[in-house]
Amino acid sequence: MAPPRKRALPAPLPDGFTLIDTEKKQWKLGRIIGQGGFGLIYLASQDMEMPVGEDSHFVIKVEYHENGPLFSELKFYQRAAKPENMQRWMRSKTLDFLGIPAYWGSGLAEHNGTRYRFMVMDRLGSDLQKVCDRNGGKLKKHTVLQLGRVLLDVLEYIHDNEYVHADIKAANLMLGHTDPDKVYLADYGLSYRYSPDGVHKEYKNNPKKGHNGTIEYTSIDAHNGVAPSRRGDLEVLGFCLLHWLCGALPWDSVLKNPIQVQEAKTRSRPPSLWIPLHLPIDPYYNVSTRTVRRELREMGFHGQTTAHKPKITMRNAKCRLEWCKARRHWTLEQWKRVLWTDESPFTVWRANLGLADARRMLPAQMHSANWRNNDLGLFFKVWAKPLSSSEGKS
Repeated sequence: MAPPRKRALPAPLPDGFTLIDTEKKQWKLGRIIGQGGFGLIYLASQDMEMPVGEDSHFVIKVEYHENGPLFSELKFYQRAAKPENMQRWMRSKTLDFLGIPAYWGSGLAEHNGTRYRFMVMDRLGSDLQKVCDRNGGKLKKHTVLQLGRVLLDVLEYIHDNEYVHADIKAANLMLGHTDPDKVYLADYGLSYRYSPDGVHKEYKNNPKKGHNGTIEYTSIDAHNGVAPSRRGDLEVLGFCLLHWLCGALPWDSVLKNPIQVQEAKTRSRPPSLWIPLHLPIDPYYNVSTRTVRRELREMGFHGQTTAHKPKITMRNAKCRLEWCKARRHWTLEQWKRVLWTDESPFTVWRANLGLADARRMLPAQMHSANWRNNDLGLFFKVWAKPLSSSEGKS
């Protein structure tokens, strides 16, 4: 029998089929309750005598042996998510919960000449995408903040263990089966080991692999074809939180064009004007553009704004022209002794400087300057001035 095409959904296994994992534990399959991109998910039980009930606490994910995602997920659990390691890390961080689904076993099986790979997990409930859909695509502010806290804990753990998730989205966030107040980050089929044995992989653009992932949340690095990274995970999480809070993203209208999505994400336009227009309407919760801008600034998000060149006055233009005409016979050596800046802009990032501080910072030779304070710090422009009173003469 010819092997099935890679990355296709497997043919269903019969109800009651028995699987034996690598530790010789037996698992009995029940009905199919879901499917992923390349695998089927079955209810499962360790009770070989009784049919698998609807209240089972275990599920088994099954894929063709040739498929890659389940193999990658197994490697993640075996290397980075051992129960004893997770418990030790939680104690060190004084946490009582970590949103990574529990792994119970794995193995290989064969049915009708076809080989399968399987993995046993805790049974989880509905995914967050269904919750978002039921609420018009938006979630309440406190819910989004709680999700962010839970996911940051998960990302910190997997990043500490040399892995990145690389596929954060609502469809991969699962509510607990018995406790729906708990949220788990699931599906590690695209997880990536960014630092095997402590050696960080090279940061390298690869245009052939550009724009991979769910386009709404794809990180800037992924748009450029760079391998998944910790920075990318955090950026994708930020996009998700913004989407859940506002119900939309600034680039939703151009999702069919990855290049335009990338340009929209990299455009140096502060989001403070866009966010208030898309926040959930709440009579007890109102937010102004100024508040959003202040909150973003306090969190360390500083958008670059274009520094506009002030208009030159007729008097200054006349002085400049006269200054140049008076020195039109200068030699090259004399011109080399002039400090030229051509009104180049300088920005002292996140500096809290006043006018007097700025004057003290400027060299004495720079006798003419224009400056202003903006949201990003001190910005000033300097005109040309000879380095000495001799005006370039030796």
